[in-house]
Amino acid sequence: MRQVTLHAADAREQAKGQKAEGGRHEPEINLRIRFASPRRRATNYCRHNHQKCARPSDGLIPKLTFPAAACFALPLAIIFRALRLFVLSFFPGLFLRTLMTSESQVAAAIDTRSIADLYQRVRARTLEIVAPLEIEDYVVQTAEFMSPPRWHIGHTSWFFETVLQKYQSGYKTYSQDFLFYFNSYYEGFGARIERSKRGTRSRPTVRETLRYRKHVDEEMSQFIGSVSERDDAETILAIVRLGLEHEMQHQELLVYDIKHLLCDQFDAPISPAPHSQENVNGMAEVEGGLFELGYAGTSAGKDAGDPPALPPQHGCRAGDPGSMRALQRAFHFAFDNEKPQHTVFLQDFLIDRAPVRNSEYLEFMKAGGYQDFRWWHSAGWEKVNQEQWQAPLYWEFHDREWMIRDFAGLHPIEDKRNEPVSHVSFLEASAYAKWAGKRLPTEAEWEKAASFSPPLGSKQDFPWGDDEPGQTKANLFENQLWTVAPVGAFSEGCSSYGCHQMIGDVWEWTTSDYSPYPGFKSEFDEYNDKWFVGQKVLRGGSFATPRAHIRSTYRNFFYPHERWMIGGFRCAKDA
Repeated sequence: MRQVTLHAADAREQAKGQKAEGGRHEPEINLRIRFASPRRRATNYCRHNHQKCARPSDGLIPKLTFPAAACFALPLAIIFRALRLFVLSFFPGLFLRTLMTSESQVAAAIDTRSIADLYQRVRARTLEIVAPLEIEDYVVQTAEFMSPPRWHIGHTSWFFETVLQKYQSGYKTYSQDFLFYFNSYYEGFGARIERSKRGTRSRPTVRETLRYRKHVDEEMSQFIGSVSERDDAETILAIVRLGLEHEMQHQELLVYDIKHLLCDQFDAPISPAPHSQENVNGMAEVEGGLFELGYAGTSAGKDAGDPPALPPQHGCRAGDPGSMRALQRAFHFAFDNEKPQHTVFLQDFLIDRAPVRNSEYLEFMKAGGYQDFRWWHSAGWEKVNQEQWQAPLYWEFHDREWMIRDFAGLHPIEDKRNEPVSHVSFLEASAYAKWAGKRLPTEAEWEKAASFSPPLGSKQDFPWGDDEPGQTKANLFENQLWTVAPVGAFSEGCSSYGCHQMIGDVWEWTTSDYSPYPGFKSEFDEYNDKWFVGQKVLRGGSFATPRAHIRSTYRNFFYPHERWMIGGFRCAKDA
């Protein structure tokens, strides 16, 4: 890693260097990490990294950097299985213990490499996001619900330092002051600064914070490299993976905070926006009945009887009963609040084929929506009068015309009329829905419309199927639009029911309270379980959400009055 300096230009060069060494293009960060059998891991890695073991005839093959163990894992796995058929009847106990240990060690080595690669890419992307900032920008907190960019950089490093403290023998804490300042809300990790006061301190400096981040990265790189030799490798790698998902959450929060801080003064690397490919109107009819709500693994490589995922605190150890089965299944990451999958009953319902557009929301405003108490919850009407709400956040009234400000500048509504409305609260979304003679969907209704395929009679990973999100399927962070896209611009991402843009663009409010699913078990203390009160569920991700971070079962949550995040909605009604 290059030496950190204070200047924005140098920060950009550092981010470029990291991107070249391990950026999101070779391969993209959205390649999921799978805990699979050695055979599946070796095949996946050789295929995704275009290595010689997968495609020897390929004319453009990057330099082979993956450890030899990964490419030899496939023949090793075959040999293991052949030996088992021959020897199992003679030495069953000894053979099974040896086989389980050997496969676990190979699997741990491959997981270590994949997690190490993901670690580099995720950490590099955070620096890419903040690279255009000037030094003065890093320490400003614009509101009590925002955080300075410096704090995000330090907090995401703090998370990994807690891993080092617990699992790395002899690790010495970098600074007790840093532990205090960069803790967020974890009571179990000691005292912390109040959220509203994160911008009241000039120390640690930006230089010191970046130095701290560099130190943690160096320690973590060495630590991850030695994890495969440990009996608790699966547990550690699962927690590191959780830390990377946590950092991706903060990458999205950084976009929110930078928008609130600078908006169009921020030199975002904006790509050209796609055009709408079709007119999307009306509502989709969705049949009711029993529906399996929540996460139960992915369609790829999952056996019907397999448990959903390895809990971050309870990975399989070599030689434990069941470790063979755990290593043979492939699955994506999911948070504990998405589990367990459980059966719910739905009535027939209708749901908008598209998110509510700016032009539609403007009609609500012109009809006196913000002046008529009939459409509002009591808490909403109180907030309208208390905060003097007249329009969504980032809407401005100039020369008798409403305008929308985003990272690209100030735009007339007419130029943005076909884009999903964003930065509205649950209270505003509910008021609009009541005015329109509709309602907001429940999260179960939303998930069925987004993931269920009537022809297949089962759920899919995403609205369009089981393929990973790509450039033409959804507007996520890798698209680099830094704003919402016109409705109808991602027809390839349409759901089986004909609903557009259910992944990306805006997080969509539902009417469901954020509460644990039946049978919920916390997998990481104080991460999700402490927030199960007073908040509403949002689904689908936004243009600031990394591709690797989203799925149809993802449950985001915010308080009903909040609108600083990229929140929008679509309506539903009873059939």
